[in-house]
Amino acid sequence: MKDVISQYRIDKEPYYRAVSDEIAVYDAAYSVRMPMMLKGPTGCGKTRFIEYMAWKLQKPLITVACNEDMTASDLVGRFLLDANGTRWQDGPLTIAARFGAICYLDEVVEARQDTTVVIHPLTDNRRVLPLEKTGELVSAHPDFQLVISYNPGYQSVMKDLKQSTKQRFGALDFKYPEPAIEEEIVSHETGVPREIAGKLVSIAKMARNLKGHGLDEGISTRMLIYAGNLIANNVEAKRACRVALAAPITDDPDMRDALDAAVTTFFG
Repeated sequence: MKDVISQYRIDKEPYYRAVSDEIAVYDAAYSVRMPMMLKGPTGCGKTRFIEYMAWKLQKPLITVACNEDMTASDLVGRFLLDANGTRWQDGPLTIAARFGAICYLDEVVEARQDTTVVIHPLTDNRRVLPLEKTGELVSAHPDFQLVISYNPGYQSVMKDLKQSTKQRFGALDFKYPEPAIEEEIVSHETGVPREIAGKLVSIAKMARNLKGHGLDEGISTRMLIYAGNLIANNVEAKRACRVALAAPITDDPDMRDALDAAVTTFFG
């Protein structure tokens, strides 16, 4: 059964640039197995942070990308039919609880509320996971921790987390890094010079000011890395910005023109 969990170990250090005291705070939270919530806009580094922390703590990390079609069975497991009849297969949450992994539910608010209720017994002093279909009560491994993420600025009231869920977690707020740090991240991840990384960050800053004024979301750090990778692979800078920055976030012609103007400002 060791092979079940070994595939989730992170052997190579992920690059993560701390912006505050988040590493120390998370270290303290993990030491008491406090369930944690990572809050912040899309593409600001939440997933990379938890990957880095799993590597630092030398714990396996099981990531679940939540969606509105996800059921409780997708998390905890289900019965399957094979040549020998019926067998039970653990879901990712159950595997994490049994073997002591960090379970990361990415964009948890996208899941149905009746699905997220299954995490409640794991996020208080009980630290158990009832498997109703088998009658088993799984006691969480001492190393198990549950981490969730979501983007509070993007969710509608109808899709927000219940207070009964929120209050089971400590929370770390993430935002886009300060320009100098974001330049460092983009340059490191893509290999482009700091001057080009700085121009990309400046474009993102202008676009983020348009959030709520024609754009649902600003340009994320992840998108800047995409643009930088294209530039590093000999795509002309303005074209790279249109492909990686402008086209993905809007189809509105006026917004496209505004973003193109920003790109032209910095790349001529």
